[in-house]
Amino acid sequence: MALNVDALEAWEFPRLEQEYDDKDTMLYAVSLGFGQDPLDPAQLPFVFEKGLKVVPTMPAILCHPGRWTADPVLGVTPNKVVHGEQRIFLHRDLSPEGRLYARAKVMAVEDKGEKGAVIHAARTMFDAATHEPVASVLHSTFCRADGGFGRDFGPAPQATPCPEREPDLEIDIETRPEQALIYRLNIDRNPLHADPAYAAKAGFPRPILHGLCTYGLAARALLPTVAGGDASAIRSVECRFSRPVFPGETVRFHIWSEPDRAYFRARIEARDVTVLDAGRALLGGGHPAPDYALLEEGA
Repeated sequence: MALNVDALEAWEFPRLEQEYDDKDTMLYAVSLGFGQDPLDPAQLPFVFEKGLKVVPTMPAILCHPGRWTADPVLGVTPNKVVHGEQRIFLHRDLSPEGRLYARAKVMAVEDKGEKGAVIHAARTMFDAATHEPVASVLHSTFCRADGGFGRDFGPAPQATPCPEREPDLEIDIETRPEQALIYRLNIDRNPLHADPAYAAKAGFPRPILHGLCTYGLAARALLPTVAGGDASAIRSVECRFSRPVFPGETVRFHIWSEPDRAYFRARIEARDVTVLDAGRALLGGGHPAPDYALLEEGA
């Protein structure tokens, strides 16, 4: 099957709205493993309501459009879809609780021929009271069985490779055996992350960790290293998904540090596989908003 690229180009998302509170903010942090060491003063601010801080990757789960690619008119083969890339750009610090709405659109589609196709969908979230932009997200979906339609549209994002030199920093993040069961309470209750029988049918020996959970682990790795523990220092996080993580595995992050940005790659050394690649985080202010962050309030 090939994608219906005309339908994708004309696709209109409904207005996306969400109200969240400090419980949602703390749940997101706990689902990433913040608080595993309850005596760590660097982790406590993300899981305790006193002076609560927001993990910078949290916009990934807010105003989410759901499984919109499952609409039959789009021609996507549902069981051949995987998460390809994820990007977040923060226009300002996210509050621990608030009310948001989002505008969304299909930014680009790439035909990869026999390899499949990639759909890049963006959404910009706005504060419901002030109408000011809060965060923009670009979610790239790899449709493995749906290439060959012969036409691209839109500006597809370009991945930024990690430097070829040795990394400046390495940090290990230990996941917990039940981590997928906690993370799925945020937004994604796909049985692939909970049901061993379902995972087996999908070709996995056991349930896998959500890709967005592994993405959130990047924030855990960046915060105590290149961000100096300051969540507001991280303005964007982007990466490409390479392989799944199994709950309970240790993820090793290789980090390259530069004055206003950092690059990263994540690996499971026990299996000798890369799980996140082409990772980049912009640090501090002064970074221009990328194309996917330019959705206007009235769009």
